[in-house]
This record gives sequence, structure tokens and C-alpha cells, in this order.
Amino acid sequence: MKTSDFDYTLPEGLIAQTPIEPRDHSRLLVLSRKDGSIVHRNFHDIIEYLLPGDVMVFNDSRVIPARLKGKRVGSGGAVEILLLRRLEANLWEALAKPARRLAVDSEVEIYSKDNSAPPVIAHITAVGSEGIRTVRFTDEARLLAAGEMPLPPYIHTPLENPERYQTVYSRVLGSAAAPTAGLHFTPDLLDRIEQKGVGCLFTTLHVGLDTFRPVTEDDPQKHVIYREYGIISSDVAEELTRARREGRRIICVGTTSVRLIEQAALNSPDGEIQSFQDWASLFILPGHRFRMVDAMVTNFHLPRSTLLMLVTAFGGKPLIDKAYREAIEQKYRFYSFGDSMMVL
Repeated sequence: MKTSDFDYTLPEGLIAQTPIEPRDHSRLLVLSRKDGSIVHRNFHDIIEYLLPGDVMVFNDSRVIPARLKGKRVGSGGAVEILLLRRLEANLWEALAKPARRLAVDSEVEIYSKDNSAPPVIAHITAVGSEGIRTVRFTDEARLLAAGEMPLPPYIHTPLENPERYQTVYSRVLGSAAAPTAGLHFTPDLLDRIEQKGVGCLFTTLHVGLDTFRPVTEDDPQKHVIYREYGIISSDVAEELTRARREGRRIICVGTTSVRLIEQAALNSPDGEIQSFQDWASLFILPGHRFRMVDAMVTNFHLPRSTLLMLVTAFGGKPLIDKAYREAIEQKYRFYSFGDSMMVL
């Protein structure tokens, strides 16, 4: 297995720059692992592929205004800091640019959007690889008020409404990027799903750095995946275990939900899952034995990404390759604001 096995060429015009309105009017490619068939639908048609008794697992993490712009104390040079995860009060792991100019003890001034308050000072306390820095801030509350929505680097069109980069059910602040498979759901669609007898369960996994970067090692097994903090309540764990014992389908909305419940199931007996509140570091590659997931809803992912590798592990390489070729031929919209795929 090589990282190049997960590469493909995408015409730039298929990278979605803006979200579809309404949310559930995006396209949906339905892919069957049983017979290899592909069906093209609209996302609101997903309800036709759900059965009473199914359980859908959502990620309710909410994107923080994680992109901060500032100036180096002393030189006045422009700096951008992307918050990745909170380590403790006022202390964050972050991605910094230009990282080479931000050594330990460097300081950055971050001003409010209207410059109405004194700057928050960012103090670099530790240096990691690939631009990672540990940063202590003087005022975390004012810091988040100064931040901007961290849209992915391939989106160049300004977002008029920041809520369009949040799921309608987002609740727990903590992500550096949206769990994008959930962006297609509307309150009305969720109501209709529940009315059909489908259970909607909410977990939390705060999305981190691997959403932004491709795997660079030739051998993906040498890649160290970025840890993300996850929470599964005892009530959700009990319902997932009950669904598995009763043979009801568990359908994950997004790769983040897949990673989280598979991580929690690793050290549990088959068919069971325990409550979870810890770092998730599971890297799902082809060959992984899925313990809890029967189907997934997911967007189309970047080449060489850990997300594409996870989807390939679930659907099988020939079938996922076929689906991506078909999506490109049919001019589906790709990545965060793009269309969706349901793998059954």
C-alpha cells in the first residue's frame, strides 16, 4: 500500500467555492457495497435509504473562529495563527505562518476586528514540526472574539454567512474545521428522519489538523495522525450497543463520527461500546475491521488525505475509485462545500 494509491486528478472547477442553498439540495451519490451500483440523487432523498430502527451518528462539534491575524512584536511582520486544540486555559496548540520566524519566546500582537481594545499577546512557548507551535495567550475570551472562520485554503470566495460553515446541530465549540458531511442537513430533514423512526445520536469530535494536510510519507502507515478530542456519552454508548445487538444499522454522518465510535469500540467486546472522553488517535486504513459502522455519509475528500483512506477502507478501493471517477464525470462538486456520498 502506497500513499500514491490514494491520488487522483480533480479539475479545479469542481472544487466548490460556495455552499448550495438550501443545504439539502446538494447532490447525493449512493454507492452500494453489495452490488457495486451507483445511484444519483439529491441529498434530501437520503430519507429513502433509511429504515425504521436505523441509528444515525452525528458530530455536534462547532467550529471556533480559529484563524487569527497579528503582527510580531518588534519587527511588525504579519503573522497568521490557526488554533488547533486547547490544551488548558489560555494555552493552545496552533499552526503558525511564517513558522520559521516564530521561535520560542517570540510574541505576536492580535488586535480586535475594530481595534477598539488593547491587543491580546500570543507568546510562543514550544516549537513543533510542520509549523506547529504551542502558544499562550493573555486573554482567551477576547482572542476568540478577534478570530475569523477558518475556511480551508482551497476556498477563495468569502463566506457571506459564517453559519454556513457550521452544521445546524453544532453545539460544542472546539473544531478547527467543520465536520462537512453534516452541512447538508436541515432542521426539517432531521425532523423527517426522526419521524421515520430513525434514531439521531450526537457525539463530539473536535476536527483538527489532518483535515487540512495530505499524507506526505510514501508509506501511509508511517503517517502519524493528528489526535482529536472526542466525547461519547453513556446514553449514546448504550443506544449504539443496543442497536448492534438487535441487528439495527449504525449509519455515521462523516468520517469524524466513524473514527470516534471505532476508536471507542477498539477495547470493547464485539458489538459493544463504552462511554468515551479522551483523545482519538485511530488511523483507519484499508485492512481495518469495522466493528460498529454499517454505512456512512461523507463528502468527497482531497487526494492523499487520511479521510480518503478511511473511506477507501470502508468501501474498498475498486468501488471508491469507481465512485470518484463517476462523480468527476458527472461534475459533482468536491470538498467542504461540495456534494455528498452515501456508502451502504
